[in-house]
Amino acid sequence: MFEQVSLEVGGRTLNFETGKMARQAHGAVVARYGDTVVLATACMDSKAAEKDFLPLTVDYREYTYSAGKIPGGFFKREGRPSEKEILTSRLIDRPLRPLFPEGWSNETQIVSMVLSADSENDPDVIGVTAASAALYISKIPFTTPIAAVRIGMLEGKLVVNPTVAEQKTSTMNIVVAGSDKAIVMVESGALEVSEDAVADALEFAHAEIRKIVAAIRELHDKVKTQKVTFTPPAFDEALYKQMQQQYGEKLRDASDTAKYPKSESYSRIDAIKAEIYATIPPEDVEKKKLAARAFERLREFIFRDDMLTRKRRPDARAFDQVREITCETGVLPRAHGSALFTRGETQSLSTATLGTKEDMQRQDLLFEKDTFKHFMLHYNFPPFSVGEVKFLRGPGRREIGHGALAERALANLMPSDADFPYAVRCVSDILESNGSSSMATVCGGSLALMDAGVPLKSACAGIAMGLVVEGDKYAILTDIAGAEDHYGDMDFKVAGTRQGITALQMDIKVAGVSIAMMREALAQARKARLQILDIMDKTLASARPEISLYAPHLFMLNIPTDKIRDLIGPGGKKIRGIIEATGVKIDVMDDGKVHVFASSGKSAEEALKMIRDVTATAEIGKTYLGTVVRIAEFGAFVEIFPGTDGLLHISEIAEARIRAVRDELKEGDQILVKVLAIEGNKIRLSRKAVLRDKQATKSEAAT
Repeated sequence: MFEQVSLEVGGRTLNFETGKMARQAHGAVVARYGDTVVLATACMDSKAAEKDFLPLTVDYREYTYSAGKIPGGFFKREGRPSEKEILTSRLIDRPLRPLFPEGWSNETQIVSMVLSADSENDPDVIGVTAASAALYISKIPFTTPIAAVRIGMLEGKLVVNPTVAEQKTSTMNIVVAGSDKAIVMVESGALEVSEDAVADALEFAHAEIRKIVAAIRELHDKVKTQKVTFTPPAFDEALYKQMQQQYGEKLRDASDTAKYPKSESYSRIDAIKAEIYATIPPEDVEKKKLAARAFERLREFIFRDDMLTRKRRPDARAFDQVREITCETGVLPRAHGSALFTRGETQSLSTATLGTKEDMQRQDLLFEKDTFKHFMLHYNFPPFSVGEVKFLRGPGRREIGHGALAERALANLMPSDADFPYAVRCVSDILESNGSSSMATVCGGSLALMDAGVPLKSACAGIAMGLVVEGDKYAILTDIAGAEDHYGDMDFKVAGTRQGITALQMDIKVAGVSIAMMREALAQARKARLQILDIMDKTLASARPEISLYAPHLFMLNIPTDKIRDLIGPGGKKIRGIIEATGVKIDVMDDGKVHVFASSGKSAEEALKMIRDVTATAEIGKTYLGTVVRIAEFGAFVEIFPGTDGLLHISEIAEARIRAVRDELKEGDQILVKVLAIEGNKIRLSRKAVLRDKQATKSEAAT
């Protein structure tokens, strides 16, 4: 049955329809905003899986036909997901996952496909909203619809869903997802905006979200889909109470990371679990499952009781206390910039590498022609960082997401391409992890970039905040670690400078988080951020004045734009010859700027001389040392610089009249000539004028 609903958001119509496309999916919604169209589908397996986690898969794809493009490359079809597609898949997954019923274990898949892209309305937030609508109208027991909007700030005014063009000038770019009751996710990049401005944006966003959620509920009421009956997993209350009485204090002691290091604490907890399992007959699989659920609930109870009743964190820190921090720069002798940042048991080894234009990342974006990215940040999370054994594969969605968050925090602080025309790659290798390695990446990355001589506008630090809330009681935690991340109700990462916030990511697992709590958390995060920046400044307060000896040094010159072709040469032959002869890298801009990157001054000087020779332009009245390349009856052709020669007429060779050119000159002679005139591509030269100038100079000296 075809049904649709519409509403206005940000001055444009947002339309949801179902019943026309993908009718065999358990839930399918086509969302249209402007001429951007996204199809979102939701399907579930009919049988529950034997898994202790939610088996949810989210895939978002941007098909190039949606923007009237054909994919580049040999195969001419979409391949592995792009970084944008992976990040948007995470954007859809994060707010939806906590809203599934506890214990739901049927395989569930959400697929969002961009069918039409109008180059004005970014489909990512539409994909989040459409996925929620598809779940809500399906038979899947998902009962809390959400919506997502993007908030920008243009000329000091908050706007909802700014266009792609407006996002480039906006001082704020915040994606907010929420239900009609509460905000559940925030993803943000900003130009050093204040905490109050972010909180205002969240309130503004939630008002828009409520309108969209109301429309989704209206669509659901029209469709009237029957939800599947779902029975939550069994829970043995008697077993839980017995476990609490017998092992509660022992487990509380084992969870005390002020008393035991993380690895020992985990070992003690595992030993208690093994002791409990040993009391259960091996053949009683169901009893073992019930014991596992009871044990996990007991761990959560102890954590929350300690936090809200005893006012104590697992490691005994104050709620607003940051763990011990150490910083070191220049730790790798041959890296262009490096830093080792350690906070508690989390450690990031960050490096910065400077490259040239050819090292920039080519981006094949849906909305734009090929663009190039001159700053890249990559995050790696090897298994040894948490004492595990796993295959080393390519980066997963988590690594890409964490790297993107840290990149967003630092990107707005990078110098402009005109001021610092290098490609810059920053890599964070996490060597230890116990709480917010992405924020350690921000701190380590900032130090590594400054160690490489990158003139950042300001140093940048990040901190992970947590929240535990139950009724009227709540605790805001600074620098969360371990259990605080796992059992807490909010994971709130804030990065920025002394002036303001540059990136923010928030995931909320419960509905009781108010805007007032978020304001308090932002203020507490700012205090911690300033404290971390003070520590970082003691190690390296600003960018080093010189880049590394091992980095490519930049030498610049300008050439006439009509000489660019001469420098490149047919098929790039001329410029390749200069590069091969000198070992430098050369970037030529459309406006005639030439960047020469060299590891030594000598090779740079050789390359610059060769470039000047190729691109030099004759000037009237200027004297050149030229070479006679050809002789004719009426004069000689003299090359005044490579590839450029002029005519030295017989009457301009000597002061006295000569009978033949060969009486005075022969091929290969080097002579001084003066440019008399330039007529189109023809250059008229004079040797006689040079001789007269010499004679005049001698006469002046004699008097």
